Amino acid sequence: MKFTDIILQTTTKVLVFIILTYSVYILFAGHHNPGGGFIGGLITASSLVLLYMAFDVQTVRKIVPFDFKRVGAIGVIIALLTGTSALLFGAPFLFQTFSYVDLPVFGTRELATAVLFDLGVYFAVIGTAITIILSISEDR
Repeated sequence: MKFTDIILQTTTKVLVFIILTYSVYILFAGHHNPGGGFIGGLITASSLVLLYMAFDVQTVRKIVPFDFKRVGAIGVIIALLTGTSALLFGAPFLFQTFSYVDLPVFGTRELATAVLFDLGVYFAVIGTAITIILSISEDR
């Protein structure tokens, strides 16, 4: 390990935490402000790419032991189920509904089905982006 590797790995550990925190903020702020599942997923994928650049693939797979093809598939399924669930209630595909709920610590908050759809898009984007990047970077 070279001196520059130590600097890169140390700063990566700090930056990944900050980037992931911002990504989650963008994900949940998305249905009222700019952002949402797509850009949140891209931000998360960029933090994972930074991890892959700072460390080797085996080390990152020990830290993040997910099959990103499955993560993408689960995201697509969540997004589709969210869209089609409205059909069960006689509403159009991807119809959004919301309600206000009184939570013990957070007070009165809005719960919307758009957040579930954004979560599905978030996982689909992470799974797709990381699968593509890992496929491109393979030595074959």
